[in-house]
Amino acid sequence: MKQVVQNYKSGELAVLDVPAPGCKPGGVLVRTAYSLISTGTELMKVSEAGMSMLGKARSRPDQVAKVMQSVATNGVPATYRKVMGKLDSYTPLGYSLCGVVEQVGSGIDDVKVGDLVACAGNEHALHAELNWVPKNLYAPVPDGLAPRHAAFGTVGSIAMQGVRQGEPQLGEVALVIGLGLIGQLVVQLLTASGVRVVGVDPDPVRCELAERVGAAACGDPASAAVEAAVAELTGGHGVDQVYLAAGGGSNQPVELAARLCRDRGRVVDIGKCRLDLPWNAYYEKELDVRFSRSYGPGRYDPEYELDGRDYPIGYVRWTERRNLACFLDLLARGRVDVEPLVSHIADFDDAVETYQSLKDGDLKAVAVLFRYPAHTEEAEAPVVSVPQVRRSGGASTPARSAQTPVRLAFVGAGNYATSMLLPHLTQRDGVELSTVVTTTALSAANAQRKFGFAEATTDLDAVLGDKSIDAVFVVTRHSSHAELTRRALLAGKTVFVEKPLALTEDELTGVLAAVEESGNDRLQVGFNRRFAPLLGEARQRFGTRTGPASLRYLVNAGRLQHGSWYLQQGTEGSRFAGEGGHFIDTASWLLGADPESVYAVATSGNEDLQVVLRYPDGSTATISYVTTGAPGFPKETLDLVADGKVLRLDDFVRASLFVDGGGGRKKWVSSRLPKARDKGQNAELAAFIKAVRTGGPMPVPLESLVATTAATLAVQAGLAGGVPVTLASAR
Repeated sequence: MKQVVQNYKSGELAVLDVPAPGCKPGGVLVRTAYSLISTGTELMKVSEAGMSMLGKARSRPDQVAKVMQSVATNGVPATYRKVMGKLDSYTPLGYSLCGVVEQVGSGIDDVKVGDLVACAGNEHALHAELNWVPKNLYAPVPDGLAPRHAAFGTVGSIAMQGVRQGEPQLGEVALVIGLGLIGQLVVQLLTASGVRVVGVDPDPVRCELAERVGAAACGDPASAAVEAAVAELTGGHGVDQVYLAAGGGSNQPVELAARLCRDRGRVVDIGKCRLDLPWNAYYEKELDVRFSRSYGPGRYDPEYELDGRDYPIGYVRWTERRNLACFLDLLARGRVDVEPLVSHIADFDDAVETYQSLKDGDLKAVAVLFRYPAHTEEAEAPVVSVPQVRRSGGASTPARSAQTPVRLAFVGAGNYATSMLLPHLTQRDGVELSTVVTTTALSAANAQRKFGFAEATTDLDAVLGDKSIDAVFVVTRHSSHAELTRRALLAGKTVFVEKPLALTEDELTGVLAAVEESGNDRLQVGFNRRFAPLLGEARQRFGTRTGPASLRYLVNAGRLQHGSWYLQQGTEGSRFAGEGGHFIDTASWLLGADPESVYAVATSGNEDLQVVLRYPDGSTATISYVTTGAPGFPKETLDLVADGKVLRLDDFVRASLFVDGGGGRKKWVSSRLPKARDKGQNAELAAFIKAVRTGGPMPVPLESLVATTAATLAVQAGLAGGVPVTLASAR
């Protein structure tokens, strides 16, 4: 891909061919449509690069101080090599753009491939054809907003954060000193807030532009017209706040701010101007001097910007990402207009010439955009591998005496384990609850007291090393399932793990490596719906198929409560990754095969998913997994259509079968279940315990568990790629 770079030592600007960034977890890969040149910040950097070494030192005394400290610590030769090495390197330019999401990393659920986003950051929103952007540094572009306007998002956020620091109120008067790009946006934001604005800039063209976009009056800082306008608008009291959006080495902006500000007014520094505060002037008015740090809270915090850890809205209302989204919203609603600020749009290939024209003064501009060529290459169809199950034959499970209890250990004792599994096991003859393992001692003690475990511990190794324990239940958070399963298999235990088995292809491969290494394939995943008695009877009555089938599965999942750990997608995977295996397994069981491809699409924000599975005989299954439905509607409804027959399942309460040729009459309708829905947990546990006791086959073949897990993983890949995902080696 191509990227604009600069050598800070020589001042050379170039458009280089560099490797394209990968799409890492926690962010998106964005193909740039437009990127914005910051005619203030970037041109300052470009100008500094063209200076002599002495000039560079004079312009950056802060860096000189660091060099001197390094000399004192490391000596002159080492410091010289370090400084020259850093200077004589290419550095990127740019920090504000709009582009199209080309790939979505794991843990991202608010955008999908093809969405338009505005991006921020001098490391992630560069003048480059492709950028990887972490979650908190992009925001979706509202419908109808032009990409070239959305490219102003970052600069708009800088202006917005400055305005927030000034705390403007309706009816106040503000002074904006410096009417470059930031200053022009500050003028519009203040006007939109009900504040009357006076602008100051030595350039009459910029003054005229500011008046056109909302300023009440503008003029040269040395002119009497500015003071007269302030006196007229404020009744002689002075402005309520001053915004310093100017650059350069003059102290005039700071002095002018003190002269025109009212008693106890606010002065906000947004730009990078000289700040030698005249003590008497600022003291006598008791002026409140504030700094505005870039785009807002979160800036320069690696945990926020890189790790995606948001600040709670109750504590930090306006983070840099929320500022970005807010500015885009104002643009979309016409409250801010950036079109008058666009002085020039250049093709990206002409970037070097454009910078040179700006530097030389041949191109006088407030805002300049780079326009990137449309990307027309077809995306390569993604593939998710279905690992082959290999057994070494090293382990075997002998049959047990009917009088010998099956001794079970539970790793985890959360809500699902205590409400849906343990109540069934405590009532089952021939089962002994041996040990419960949790990360906290109290939760283990509670589970021991409620369900009669012989022992409670936090020591997993002791359980895995206990040869008297026949089977281990893994009922922990999703991110730990694969590793705990792998360890239990290597310890020779029969394993029951709740879904999902794995959250990544690597985790799935690791589980199967443990099977191959140990020869232990005694594994069951908690896909319980295939064991539901009502669904089993309905399947039997449907009979054998002769032609391909169409299956529709509507899952009215509903919204999660705020704070649920299911929402921790960065660590625990998406909600569908955690629960979707249930529905894929049920569909594959009803159709009698494993899927060979997966296609997934979603509404904005990935709230509602449509997952289409294709099977080798031409059958298809569509799973609608929705969270925005009415809570009173049944959670799960399923229709299976084939050979002139329709099987209907209504939320595991009633099932029915319609047959062609019967005059539209139902051939069979189940009686409504008298008690709570039976989704198969009891029968599933009975089959598992029987397999442990007898040493017979596991209730579900391992190959099927692997295929279902791979298909579930393929849903995320499908959402990221926007095309069908092939399940390699699917049977």
